[in-house]
Amino acid sequence: MMQMMAVAAAVALAVPGGGAPGTTTRPILSSTEARPFTAENYFRYSGLYAAPVADPWRPRPIATGRPDYLVGGHGFATVQEAVNAAYRAGGAARRWIGVLPGTYTGTVLIPAGSPPLTIFGLGRPADVRLEFTVDATITPAAWGALVNADGRYAEGDPAWPMFQSCATKTSATAGLCATVVWAQSTDLQLKGLTITNTLLDTVDRGTHQALALRTDADRTQLENMRLISRQDTFLANADNVTSIARVSVRDSYIEGDTDFVFGRAATVFSDTHFHLVSSRKASGGVVFAPNTAPNYPYGFLVTHSRITADAAYQETPTGFLGRGWDQGASATGYLPGITPNGQLVIRDSLIGPGYNTVTPWAPAATTARPFAARIDEGRDLNDVNYNRLWEYRNRS
Repeated sequence: MMQMMAVAAAVALAVPGGGAPGTTTRPILSSTEARPFTAENYFRYSGLYAAPVADPWRPRPIATGRPDYLVGGHGFATVQEAVNAAYRAGGAARRWIGVLPGTYTGTVLIPAGSPPLTIFGLGRPADVRLEFTVDATITPAAWGALVNADGRYAEGDPAWPMFQSCATKTSATAGLCATVVWAQSTDLQLKGLTITNTLLDTVDRGTHQALALRTDADRTQLENMRLISRQDTFLANADNVTSIARVSVRDSYIEGDTDFVFGRAATVFSDTHFHLVSSRKASGGVVFAPNTAPNYPYGFLVTHSRITADAAYQETPTGFLGRGWDQGASATGYLPGITPNGQLVIRDSLIGPGYNTVTPWAPAATTARPFAARIDEGRDLNDVNYNRLWEYRNRS
């Protein structure tokens, strides 16, 4: 715990005299406060939140070449088959899975214990499509029947435990199992693919979680990716609530309408385009919903990116940049220091029309906790009694 407090203290910087910039509804970091919020710091630590270990990760551009496994053409029929083959080959060396242009319908489960994998498209990202239609509101049994209708998961397969963990859940709904691609493997790289949960606008504007991609493990890289859904498009997760996971997203496109970038992983988005759409939900859409561990200072960092909205939002600007996700607090309400307290910095980025410029942060998911920010001189940026959603040096 002392180690985690030391990490948090590194960003508990005092504001120079004259108070903090911004307002209580749209807080802005000072140049001094913004200094720690860099990719280097978000990627500096691994291990447990209670005892983070200095373990700098410096992700390099994803290299591709001749694939070890080919999907499409005369190769494997599905990405899942290629993942299974790579898992069974084992070893610590990286394996490359190349995917030919085409539409590949079905889910992909990438289990922990896989060798480092690079799954990449052999064409334009828009032409290499992984798709499936799955809604979180269905039961676990219905989920199992739906995703395994073609028998792609069988006892003894590498991904069988992942499949069973969802198909045999006792909860009323499938929840976060409703994703097209789900990865639990460390050092995964994804490049040049489009992943779409094709539920899209076939349902009403209510709660229909429909993930395109869920990642649970450390040192995950996305580059030149397209992630498309409506609610909960991309979950940057950690495999449990006590462990740090790090995710790098570069040169990508993410589309949705509700909390469509969410999770607890320490995630850096650079040169990425986030696009809010109104086709299912015409107002009040939300881009980010981090559920960062309450005493860990690094959640989401968005830098040198674009946050845009479609024409309907531009006409009536009711979009929100984000909100905290007070996960697990529906019965208790927000408990300072116990409930997750989402952390996000959007800096050096373009925020286009379509967003509420006076109140860009919505009340928290799960609890509806009203947004509240400190703007007093000497504020603690990790005060658990306040939100941790910030901007710095953005443009419109």
